[in-house]
Amino acid sequence: MWDAFKDFIFACINGVYGIFGDWGMAILLVTLIFRLILFPLMQKQIKSSYQMQKVQPLIQEIQAKYADEPIRQQEEVQKIYAEAKFNPIAGCLPLFLQMPIFVALFQVLQEMASRTTGSSYQFYHLVPDLTLTPGSSFAVGIGAFIPYLILLVVFAGATFLPMVLQQMNTPNSPQRKQTLIISAFMTVFMVWIGWSSPGGVLLFWGVSSLFGVCQQQLTTRALKKKDAEEEAKIVDKPVKVDVTRKAKKKRPSKKR
Repeated sequence: MWDAFKDFIFACINGVYGIFGDWGMAILLVTLIFRLILFPLMQKQIKSSYQMQKVQPLIQEIQAKYADEPIRQQEEVQKIYAEAKFNPIAGCLPLFLQMPIFVALFQVLQEMASRTTGSSYQFYHLVPDLTLTPGSSFAVGIGAFIPYLILLVVFAGATFLPMVLQQMNTPNSPQRKQTLIISAFMTVFMVWIGWSSPGGVLLFWGVSSLFGVCQQQLTTRALKKKDAEEEAKIVDKPVKVDVTRKAKKKRPSKKR
């Protein structure tokens, strides 16, 4: 089953390579295709996270109010999650869906020499060999290492950039500081992983992450604009007062 999935990944890359004649462009386009397939799921996750940011002050109030009642606090927070339509698991789902592709592509690029013959695994002379790792290119020399260094920085930085940008829009709080610290440590961890990863894997993950950053920023701006327009309508809408006047009763005539 797993070998069949790897064969499918290679067939997609090889098919695009047959059109453009460049392995780097093939990996880039296949990455964009996978991101477009995941686009609706990512869109739903971004909207859910945006709603979560809006109710974050309410959650902080609940945590302070029921600090000594953890069960009641959890119940109230779950109510807020339900009203905001926020699912914490949904935020991790797109990452989990990409992981099999990441692992399959990693193994496919390691097996590239046995899968193809007489090919030059370059990316339009920008990256000389996509099967080479930053660690092995560093041993060749600084000049050969620079393209892989750029891929490594994008690979590590863009992975957690959406999380950082999301926290920058939230009020200063211990949770925000904790998230930023975790992002910094995870970025260093990704550098360690990327050091021994083929350049094609770094290209795939970097492009995928940058696509996610752009989608997040554009969607968030659209949601903020929509909220601002709705608030403006509420403010500008005139208050209607329904006044119903009672019909005057005729005064009774005095009898003489």
